[in-house]
Amino acid sequence: MSAPSPAPKLPVSLAANPKLSSWVKFIGEGRVAVSPGKVEIGQGIVTALAQIAADELDVEIGRIDMIRASTAASPNEGVTSGSLSIQQSGRALRHACAEVRQRFLAAASERLGVDASLLGVEDGTISGPGNIRTSYWELSDHVSLDHDAIAGIVAKSSATRSVAGHSVQRVDIPDKVFARSRFIHDRALPGLVHGRVLRPDVSGAKLIALDEGLAGAVSGLVAIVRDGGFAGVVADSEAAAEAALKALRKGATWSAGEPLPDENGLAGFLRSQPIETTVIDTKAAATAKATRTLRRQYTRPYIAHASIAPSCAMARWDRDQVHVWTHSQGVYLLRADLAIVLKVPPANIIVEHMEGAGCYGHNAADDVALDAVLLAKAAGGRPVRVQWSRHDEMSHAPFGAAMAIEIEADLDADNEIVGWRHAIWSNGHAARPGRATQPALLAATEIENPYPRMISTNPPAANGGGGDRNSVPLYDLPAWTITSHRLLTMPVRTSALRTLGAQGNVFAIESLLDEIAALRGEDPIAFRLRHLRDERAREVIRAAARRAAWKPERRSGIGHGVGFARYKNTGAYCAAIAEIEGTDEIRVRRLTLAVDVGEAINPDGVVNQIEGGAIQVTSWVLKERVRFDQTRITSTSWTDYPILTFSEVPAVDVEIIQRPEIEPVGAGEAAHGPVTAAIANAIHDCLGIRVRDLPITRDKIIAAMELAS
Repeated sequence: MSAPSPAPKLPVSLAANPKLSSWVKFIGEGRVAVSPGKVEIGQGIVTALAQIAADELDVEIGRIDMIRASTAASPNEGVTSGSLSIQQSGRALRHACAEVRQRFLAAASERLGVDASLLGVEDGTISGPGNIRTSYWELSDHVSLDHDAIAGIVAKSSATRSVAGHSVQRVDIPDKVFARSRFIHDRALPGLVHGRVLRPDVSGAKLIALDEGLAGAVSGLVAIVRDGGFAGVVADSEAAAEAALKALRKGATWSAGEPLPDENGLAGFLRSQPIETTVIDTKAAATAKATRTLRRQYTRPYIAHASIAPSCAMARWDRDQVHVWTHSQGVYLLRADLAIVLKVPPANIIVEHMEGAGCYGHNAADDVALDAVLLAKAAGGRPVRVQWSRHDEMSHAPFGAAMAIEIEADLDADNEIVGWRHAIWSNGHAARPGRATQPALLAATEIENPYPRMISTNPPAANGGGGDRNSVPLYDLPAWTITSHRLLTMPVRTSALRTLGAQGNVFAIESLLDEIAALRGEDPIAFRLRHLRDERAREVIRAAARRAAWKPERRSGIGHGVGFARYKNTGAYCAAIAEIEGTDEIRVRRLTLAVDVGEAINPDGVVNQIEGGAIQVTSWVLKERVRFDQTRITSTSWTDYPILTFSEVPAVDVEIIQRPEIEPVGAGEAAHGPVTAAIANAIHDCLGIRVRDLPITRDKIIAAMELAS
């Protein structure tokens, strides 16, 4: 007797926010308001979600108004991260809109006296036999959506969708092209004043005395704010705020700071610190006897978000109520931390999202929001806009954690893998707001009654992990042990940066697999295919190889390499082939990628995300590294923290393997690990040496050559 089918469940975001009216409303004449809890940070998510809603409601996408996330009205979908927006918000919205459509068809059936099965919907008009008709808007006063969603609603089949699966123009682009004030940096509220915050150059220094005399004489000054070690100014213009901050800095006395590690010895530092050790996964099998063991160490440095525009926020107090405008990726989580710091009920705080410069991780957006809130207390009810400087952003925002990864591969006499041990040393990769009993915001550590600085943790493996993300091979290896060592000290502030630990782990795994394939004299693509059972994984590798015409005739100074991963081992599949030129400098000429995200809601959006990720990580691989001496961060400008320039951007070619019958997953972080590995493997193909420490600079290549000689 077969087991009974499990009871249907609501999608996770809809189960957390079941009220249909919190997702969809019919407004005005012929408009639909759709309110996701995920936010637009440049990834095109509002367009893909609008496509899903348009399909399930049978309305033209141009009728849909996508409402920015706000704690005043939007569903609480936590944080926009982990390439989960389509997976979570998209599924919730698809279900909610399908149920809304059913409810309106039932109401139309009753009004028109026709069985609902005989009714259809076209652009919001409901019609049936004999040209009878009504519409969502005619019925909206009679159909309540203040009901909880019901499990088991069946959405349209992929074959009957007319919008999802097609490339449509992004709904956020026109405002940006025509310079409408969509970005928080450009928004000017009535009565707006400007704030700046005083922070030390020396890492860990505390403000112990402040002479306010010089700053108090600056024309246009509104207020000087001091709360323990937190200090800042409010002025009637940005120029006045900058002048007042400069004067205030002259009157500041700081304590000694805290020493930073040796930036050229990060692996040794990471491996010497107090740690919390977690065995991520083990797999044991009777295997052939190992005749040799390859032991390799791979490292990546601290990496900055390095958004083009520094973080910005606005806040306004109205008696005991505060309204905050922010480009935070988690408006409800930020509100939770603000409530702790301010000691007010969360209901007294509205946090509203506005777009900012993309960062894809935990940058300073949340920190600057608290700065604005604290300064706004002294602004007499006027809104305060706080803009961090480039120096602030590159000194005080959280960084992506440095990593040291050691892999030991046991090989038999034929150089086949018979054992695998993978160990990671890294700070935690997550210290976002709203997830602990203490706040994770910078100013919270500076005020009169400060909170301790949160030591970054790692998300659980069930959520994709942190430092251990993508450390468990997708390949069919006979035995392995995967171990993560999370540091319990944090001299350099770290939190979530795009992919968390996946970039480092895929770089390490794919580099060593390439090395073993070379030992065997086996083509690296054939070697990977031989160790993969997952047919979707095999297909993205084959597709990338076909598209790149693997492997071209060998040319002097040109190298080719491959990399593959399935993001988090549960998300998008991606294979990358890099073509590099290795002459005076390493130049990535071309990246060819194949990706499988299941159903690609907006194929152009998927391509955009894969292209953007590939270009971003090319910059990480070749250039990016947070620099510091024993006392301070020194990479505080574009000169000291170079990123890829337009002239250095490679050609990127992307093939999507469209699978409309499979639930969609996100594309935003799929390319980073595979492209990192593909570039590193292409460098070996070109130069015959392996660089295992990121970024792969001229100096690193010379050092690797000297080591190999």
